Amino acid sequence: MGIRDRLTRLLAEAPADAEAIEHHGDWWTWGQVQEIARTVVDALDAAGLRTGARVGLVLENRPEHVAVVAAVIASGRCLVMLSPLQPAARLAADIDRSAPPVVVSGPEPLAREGVLAAMTAHGAALALDTDGALRPAGGTAPADAPANPGVAVEMLTSGTTGPPKRVHLRIGQLDQALVSGGQTPKSGRLLSRSASLVASPLVHIGGLWRALACLATGRRMLLLPKFAVEPWASSVERHRLRATSLVPAAIRAVLDADVPKERLASLEVVTSGTAPCPPELADAFHRTYGIPVLMTYGATEFAGAVAGWTLPLHERWWERKAGSAGRAFPGVDLRVTGEDGVELPVGTTGRLEVRTEQSPGGARAWVRTSDLARLDADRFVWIEGRADDAIIRGGFKVQPETVKRVLETHPAVREAAVAGLPDPRLGEVPVAAVVAEPGRTAPTTAELIELCRTRLTPYEVPSHIVVLDALPRTPSSKVSRVELLELVRARLALAEPERVKEDLR
Repeated sequence: MGIRDRLTRLLAEAPADAEAIEHHGDWWTWGQVQEIARTVVDALDAAGLRTGARVGLVLENRPEHVAVVAAVIASGRCLVMLSPLQPAARLAADIDRSAPPVVVSGPEPLAREGVLAAMTAHGAALALDTDGALRPAGGTAPADAPANPGVAVEMLTSGTTGPPKRVHLRIGQLDQALVSGGQTPKSGRLLSRSASLVASPLVHIGGLWRALACLATGRRMLLLPKFAVEPWASSVERHRLRATSLVPAAIRAVLDADVPKERLASLEVVTSGTAPCPPELADAFHRTYGIPVLMTYGATEFAGAVAGWTLPLHERWWERKAGSAGRAFPGVDLRVTGEDGVELPVGTTGRLEVRTEQSPGGARAWVRTSDLARLDADRFVWIEGRADDAIIRGGFKVQPETVKRVLETHPAVREAAVAGLPDPRLGEVPVAAVVAEPGRTAPTTAELIELCRTRLTPYEVPSHIVVLDALPRTPSSKVSRVELLELVRARLALAEPERVKEDLR
């Protein structure tokens, strides 16, 4: 049974008094979820939006929004996901570009300047109150609105390296992603008393996949507005969770908070995706809590993970393969190719390609990713960086990951990030930001530059390095290189008057 049929059955047959979603300590029942879903479908029917019609949703981590997601996908329509995490102007521009004929939104995004106008410029706006009530907020859905048949979800990538792109996910991609991740109901059971934690933004693939996994398996959903250590630890402790997922930044936050081991005693495994998890961070978590961290690799375009670690793999291979992203999941093929598209030998770094039913082109098409990787003789995949992150400095190629690793060898550097800053003479130059280890004296720029000069070729040495309290991140907890460049530019602008003073002396 695919996710569309599964959602249809849940919305029709789940007992009305059964617990569905915990949020801020309160339980929403399946009866409440079903009532909102019926209201949404009735409103879309009344607007003339049939199967395949595009429905926008400014998607927040709230139970009533999960009900809208379920209603739209179950009814065969296309969910156009809009991020409330964007500033008002960017959200309005995204709505204008995507132009769904109906947009559903909670009260807070609707109140932002320009957002309601963008919604009603192309269609109708529906206000979804926090109690689940749905009411017209303006505009009219066009009678001839174009549909997107065969597409279940239109969603944004995380925007780590530039403007986010909108990706179209077929219903078959969602189905296969859930199957590959082992998220299928047992023995046809409709509901389960077990629970799963969803702390990532629903508007990104990590959060959406975890929410759909709860629905696909009938588990109760523990929905956090966003990740924070105490609510996360409380959910694990109260519900005796056996598995959960943490991005690397969240793993580090749990370790920094020194959460008592007994509070996490029920956990048997933590999975980690979204960004590469350093093996030393995974080992530190394992040493502290006795809980293995299983890395995964995936992308929005694949509707989730396509490779990763399992517990049996961890037990057998971790000491030899720590740092790899694991092996391809069942139904997934991986290969590494050169720039000419020819497959490269084992152990050679090139562009990673993926073939799976989870890809936009289906199970027969090889999809070329932007990731540089190598496959070893045991078919473990090692991510070496991103091809589209390469900085071309005067004709020389600089891999940010290479520079980042050198900076992080400094004993006072906890984490580093590198990006390309436009330069009128060289095209781009690498710049970097670092965060100091707690309790250590922050390194000076001169120290870091000297370290890079001893470990890197001259063209790889960053032109500017800044020390920050924290690295800027996207909502999915990846380092935002866009914001990083803004911070570096700001620091350079502040330093410019001092340079002028020096020149005048």
